[in-house]
Amino acid sequence: MASGGVSVASLWTEVNRCGQNGDYTRALKALSKILHESRDDVTALHCKIVCLVQNGSFKEALNVMNTHSKASVDLICLFLVIVQLYRLERYDACKSVYTDLIRNSQDEYEEERKTNLAAVVAAMSQWEKAPSEDLGLPESTYELCYNSSCSLIGQGQFTEAFNKLQQAEELCRVSLADDSDVTEEDIESELAVIHSQMAYIMQLQGRTDEALQLYNQVIKLKPSDVGLLAVTANNIITINKDQNVFDSKKKVKLTNAEGVEYKLAKKQVQAIDFNKALLAMYTNQADQCRKLSSSLQSQNPGHPRPVLIQVAQLCREKQHSKAIELLQQFSDQHPESASEIKMTMAQLYLVQACDVLRSIEEFKYKSGMVSALVTMYSHEEDIDGAIDVFKQAIEHYQSEQPGSAIHLALVREAANFKLKYGRKKEAISDLEQLWKQNTNDIHTLAQLISAYSLVDTDKAKSLSKHLPSADTMSFNVDVDELENSHGATYVRKKAAKVTGENLPKEQSQGEIKKKKKKKKGKLPKNCDPKATPDPERWLPMRERSYYRGKKKGKKKEQIGKGTQGAMAGASAELDASKTASSPPTSPRPGSASGSSTAPASNVVPPRQQKPAASGATRKKATQKKKKGGKGGW
Repeated sequence: MASGGVSVASLWTEVNRCGQNGDYTRALKALSKILHESRDDVTALHCKIVCLVQNGSFKEALNVMNTHSKASVDLICLFLVIVQLYRLERYDACKSVYTDLIRNSQDEYEEERKTNLAAVVAAMSQWEKAPSEDLGLPESTYELCYNSSCSLIGQGQFTEAFNKLQQAEELCRVSLADDSDVTEEDIESELAVIHSQMAYIMQLQGRTDEALQLYNQVIKLKPSDVGLLAVTANNIITINKDQNVFDSKKKVKLTNAEGVEYKLAKKQVQAIDFNKALLAMYTNQADQCRKLSSSLQSQNPGHPRPVLIQVAQLCREKQHSKAIELLQQFSDQHPESASEIKMTMAQLYLVQACDVLRSIEEFKYKSGMVSALVTMYSHEEDIDGAIDVFKQAIEHYQSEQPGSAIHLALVREAANFKLKYGRKKEAISDLEQLWKQNTNDIHTLAQLISAYSLVDTDKAKSLSKHLPSADTMSFNVDVDELENSHGATYVRKKAAKVTGENLPKEQSQGEIKKKKKKKKGKLPKNCDPKATPDPERWLPMRERSYYRGKKKGKKKEQIGKGTQGAMAGASAELDASKTASSPPTSPRPGSASGSSTAPASNVVPPRQQKPAASGATRKKATQKKKKGGKGGW
C-alpha cells in the first residue's frame, strides 16, 4: 500500500490516465508516490523521465538518470539522454553518442539515427559555426536532405543549400504520394518547414518580396509546430522593420505560444526577444522597450545588442548625452565589443555636434551654418531635424528682415528640400509665400499647383487659372538652327535658295513666290469628255434613282438549262431583248433623254463569241464539289 492508503495499482491507473490526457505534471505526482514505495522501480523511473522531458525539465531528468544507474542502462534512457543533450545544446556530446550508436547497432532504427545525427551536425554548423565534416551520411530521404541544407546555410553556401531544399521537396512529394490516405493539404503541411527555410535563404540573398510571400503561405497553413510558426513570424517582423507595424504586432503573438522555448535553440529565442524590444521601440512603447532591453541585458550581460536597443530609444527621445554615457560604460566593461560600440559612439558624436553647433547663438542663423546643419542632418537621415533648422532660421529672418534676399533664399531652399524628400504638404506654406512675393514666377506657381494637387484639388484648379496661355509662353527659338543641331534626329529638307543674280526681271527679291506645278487630272478609260457627267455618280449604286436591283433567276448564256447539247448561240437568237425593237430597261448615264437606241445587229462580235460546250462539259460544270475528303480544300 502506498502512503495515505492509496494502492500502487490505483496510482498506475492515474499515471496511465494522465499520460493519455497529456497531463504530465499530475502524472509526476503519482510517479513520485510510486517511487516513494519502490525507489528502484525501473518502469516508474522511465515514466518519470518521459514526463520531465515532456514538460521541458531536461536538467531534472538528467539528474534522475545520474542518480538511478539502473535507468541509465536501458536503451530508452539512452535515447532520452541524447534528446536532453540536444535540448541543452551540448552538440559535441550528442554527436559522440549518436556516432557510437550507429557504429555499434544495426536495426530498423538505423535511418532515424542517421537523420538525428545529421540534425546535430546542422545545429553545430548554424549555432556554433563549426567547420563542415563529412560523416558519409546518405541523402536518400527528404529529412536527410533538409538537414544537409541547414549545414550549408551555416557555412554561408546559400545557393547550394537552396538546391538541396528543392531536392528535399521533391523527395517529400514522391514519398507521400504513394500513401493513399495522405491528402494534398497533408503534403503542404509537411513541406511547410522546407518552404520556410527556402524563404529564409531568399531573405538572406536580399529577395525579400519572394521571401515574404513564401512566409505568408506557411503562416496560412497554420502548421501544428509552434516553433516553426514562431520562427516564420519573427522573420516576417524583421522584413517589416518599422513599416507595416500593425502586421508585425499580429505576428508577434505567434512567438508567444506556449512551449515555444522548448522547440527552439537559445539563439533563436534570443533573436525573437531582441525583435520584440525593437518592435516596442517602433510602436513608441518606450517603457516596454526599456523593460525588455533591460531584461535582455541581465540575461546576456556581454551581448552588445540590448545596450544598442536602449541607446536607440534614448536617441529617439533626444537624450544623446545619456546614450553616449551608456555606450562608454559598456565599452569599458566589455572591451571585446568595444569596436562596434565605439563606431556607434562616433555616429552619436556627430549628432551631438549638431546640437553643439545649434547652441552657438552668434552663427545659429547664418546661411553657412544652416547649410552645414542641413547637410549633417541629411547624412544622418534625420529629415525632421533638417526641416526644423530651416524653420527656426526662416522665423528669425521673418521677424528681423522680412522680405529680404536671405529670407526669401532660405524659404526657397526649404521648399526645395521638402519637395526633394516628398514633403509636399509641408512645402505649401513656403511656396505660397514665395509666389505672393513674385506672382510672375511660373516655376514656383507650378510647384505650388503640384503640391496642392495632393491636398486640395479645387485649390490646385483655381491656381492653374493663373498659368499663362500657350501663346504667351512661346520662346524665341531658331527652328532652323535647332533642326540642324547635332542632336536633331529629323532634318527637314529645304529648297535651294535663289540668289539675287538669278532672280527674274519681273519680280523683286521681296516678291519671290514658290510656284507649284499643276498636274492634269487623270480621266477614267472610255470616258467621253463631251458627254455630261452623271450627277449621281458620287452616290452608291443602290441609292441612285435609276437603280432597279438585280434580276434573280437569270444566268449567263453559257450555262444552258435546256436539253443537253443545246447551243449557246440558239438562246441568244430567241432572246427578244436583243432585237432592234426592244429598248433598254433604263437609260445609261450619259445618254440623251428621249433618244432612240441604235438598231441591233444579229452579228455577234468576235470577243463575245463563245465555243459550244459538249454535253459532258456542261454536265461537269453543273456538278457540285464534295465537301471534306482527304485531298479536298
